[in-house]
Amino acid sequence: MFRHILLPTDGSPLSENAVLKGIQLARSLGARVTGIHVSPQFHVLTYRTDMLEDTRAEYERDSQAHAQRYLAFVAKAAKECGVPCQTLRAMNDEVDEAIVTAAREQGCDLIVMASHGRRGLGKVLLGSQTQRVITESSIPVLVWH
Repeated sequence: MFRHILLPTDGSPLSENAVLKGIQLARSLGARVTGIHVSPQFHVLTYRTDMLEDTRAEYERDSQAHAQRYLAFVAKAAKECGVPCQTLRAMNDEVDEAIVTAAREQGCDLIVMASHGRRGLGKVLLGSQTQRVITESSIPVLVWH
């Protein structure tokens, strides 16, 4: 069935729960997993206040530290379940694009990710990365809500 599962994470509790469910699924199928965290590019002009106060080097150091922490969670959970795991970090303002590209380049046959449950105006204004991945992906996407 599925042999290689991509597990996107943003470090949120919902995302971590989806990662754990994806690892459990991988274990039951004898599959391997790849964890991915996508960091946005550094921008001088931005709505993200964390970028306004940082230099490019500080932002890179901070975003790398966040990615390492989030991906360490994936690697540790996979190791505890005996599931082969690799991790990677991408830099892209379009998170959905980076996830779909990583799935293709890594040869994944399933993406397991969380939905943050935004509805109404919040979903319209902020968009839904999960919805975009579902729309753009040529492989199945399993969404934990």
